Amino acid sequence: MSDSGEEDAGVLVGGDAYGGVRLPPGRPRRPFKRSAKARRRNVIVAGFLSTCVLVTTGVVWATPRQIGTVDAGVTAPTRGAENILLVGVDKRDDLTRQQQNRLKLGREAGQRTDTMMVIHLSEDHRRVTVVSLPRDTWTTVPGKGEHKINSAYQFGGPKLAKQTVESATGLQINRYIEVNILGFIDVVDSLGGVTVCTPVPINDPKTGLNLPAGTHQLEGVQALGYARTRATARSDLDRIDRQQQVVSALLNRALSADTMANPGKLASFVNSTLSTVKVDPDDGLLGLATQLRDVSLENVKFAEVPLANVDFKAPTGESAVLWDKQAARDMFAKINADQDPAKPTPTVSPSPSAKPSAITPGSIKLKVKNGTLITGLGARTKTALVAYGFKVQGEPGNTTKKDYKKTVVRYATGQEDAARVVAAAIPGAELKKADVDGIEVIVGSDQPKIQKQKSTTAPSAKPSVTPTTKTAMENICKK
Repeated sequence: MSDSGEEDAGVLVGGDAYGGVRLPPGRPRRPFKRSAKARRRNVIVAGFLSTCVLVTTGVVWATPRQIGTVDAGVTAPTRGAENILLVGVDKRDDLTRQQQNRLKLGREAGQRTDTMMVIHLSEDHRRVTVVSLPRDTWTTVPGKGEHKINSAYQFGGPKLAKQTVESATGLQINRYIEVNILGFIDVVDSLGGVTVCTPVPINDPKTGLNLPAGTHQLEGVQALGYARTRATARSDLDRIDRQQQVVSALLNRALSADTMANPGKLASFVNSTLSTVKVDPDDGLLGLATQLRDVSLENVKFAEVPLANVDFKAPTGESAVLWDKQAARDMFAKINADQDPAKPTPTVSPSPSAKPSAITPGSIKLKVKNGTLITGLGARTKTALVAYGFKVQGEPGNTTKKDYKKTVVRYATGQEDAARVVAAAIPGAELKKADVDGIEVIVGSDQPKIQKQKSTTAPSAKPSVTPTTKTAMENICKK
């Protein structure tokens, strides 16, 4: 993050598109004191957690009549915990042609949910878990049959979107918040833009986004393109990571002294989103602000739904994703019980013959180095490994020794099982235990041909991996 004296430095977002980020230098802890300023900061946190990707933090200061209302048929919570459904609506038919052209949205009529997140506030009001729901999730839309989850809004508006999410997650939704696409642009611009860090180049003519790998300062329209693009190897899954990183960075920026101590910037930030928010129940988010007064960024965790098939071909011919039903059910049950979804459930009486859960490529982080004089071999190998599903960190480097004949997968102690998964994806690769950090692939002159991972449409293909989480603070990077 920038120093407080840097007025327009903007926000710094994610170290890579796969959730690996660089942490900013730690700030010394201040003695706990609930000052008036701290209470105002907590109100800001409340609004941010309420609107996540299409952030509308300042709306909690507005009177209820200043915020739009909608009937989503939510149910009041029976205990202190609360489940909130946040939807970012891609509504285009009320935009001018100039706005549509500027945003590269096209002229399709109708509305659909471009972003869906379930936000769980714990019963003690101190912890928040945010789960991004892939918009291509193939699921049952009540009364409409099998469709992508983002079509529920188009079929039946907020009520059907809420019912569909409840059916898929098993959670009871107690609050609904809807933000239109232009709200995100206004919020980013009111904070002076965002600084994003992408490890891979992004070239997406559909959104008009063309970024080489590296760090970039983006204004609102560009930031919207960055949050919406699917033009990277993991498509919607990478997009979820980028959106969560943007949320974390905007949270941090909104709470910075630069924003809080600048009346003009704070007023612009608050007023920029009032006209884009709709809520149910009709309390102007003031009730939620009270609920979230004790939440800190360290206690905001992001999670993703465990997937069984990321390349499912629906009966309609659409490309979609299938959840790992058992793993997803377990994750949402833990969340509803105020438990960390990343912690495995203890087994009371484990069977000696029970096999450990399969390790999937998506859970493995690795680095690539070129061990030859062949130009571009490292980059080509990285692209193939990312397409296979692995999380390749940073740009490929070069080894000092340039005469590697065979490709070698080197791994640290405790990484044997994950290394075997990597080696299985690289024909002819050798496994070697070494003094390295994690897993490292040194590409040899054999130039292995890495095939795209085979997928199955059978629901029985269940990796059942434990979900991973990351905090809002871990999502923030620095230059």
